[in-house]
Amino acid sequence: MTGVGEVSAGAALVCAGTAVWLLGGSGAGVRRARLLLGGGGPVGPPPWKRTLLSVRGLGAEWWAVAAGAVVAVLGESPLPVLAGALAVPVLRRVRQAQRAGRERERRSDAVIALCGALASEVRTGRQPGEALLRAERDCGGLGAAQPVVLAAARFGGDVPGALADAARQPGADGLLGLAACWRVAVDRGAGLAAGLDRLEGALRAERDQRAELRAQLAGARSTAFMLAGLPVLGLLLGTALGADPLRVVLHSTAGLGCLVVGGALEGAGLWWALRIVRGAETA
Repeated sequence: MTGVGEVSAGAALVCAGTAVWLLGGSGAGVRRARLLLGGGGPVGPPPWKRTLLSVRGLGAEWWAVAAGAVVAVLGESPLPVLAGALAVPVLRRVRQAQRAGRERERRSDAVIALCGALASEVRTGRQPGEALLRAERDCGGLGAAQPVVLAAARFGGDVPGALADAARQPGADGLLGLAACWRVAVDRGAGLAAGLDRLEGALRAERDQRAELRAQLAGARSTAFMLAGLPVLGLLLGTALGADPLRVVLHSTAGLGCLVVGGALEGAGLWWALRIVRGAETA
């Protein structure tokens, strides 16, 4: 029995030591272990997990620096790291533009849903102001201008003017049509629900047309990126064949000149192709 007790005590000490090590291994880790074992409530994540979360929060553009570091080790030159660092702000702008585009699409969908919900509320017999309050609560299409527009609807203010101001948000252009329907319904006594139905149909048709055009241009955009990646594929094939192209490109005057000129032409070609695609989307 004594041997069993000693084994149990040793196992308990090992478990306690492991818990302390996982929770930090320092004085802070001992304090957290005491809080945990003593019922002091939940504690924060361990340091390694906090580091991982902070790295994940840096953004995908920082992978360019990591890729540059790998190429720098393979090519024995610091130039790839510098190129990766210079690419970070460009990639950040691209990521922010993509995020803004997704936000614009979400707001556009919310405006369409707001028009449909508002038409349904008006048909039930509610006054336009009350109907707008209920529809916005369900759809949220007004965005940051919600307090101003709802205050105007609640206290008899200039609702069309507030809607026109709210339409300045990216993706909220449909609120201009809602403002026009509201003004016509209030000033001339026209049916607000019928106008909202036509507005919702027009906004849905426009959204579907944009989606169809985006799908048609996806092939052109993918082709541009694929062609932009061919030089990298060539370098990888040369390395696999034993030609050591990285040493030639990074450690010789002719190679550096070809790298600079090729990179400039590559960037200009990719920018021009994407500009054509964006122009087609805008048109």
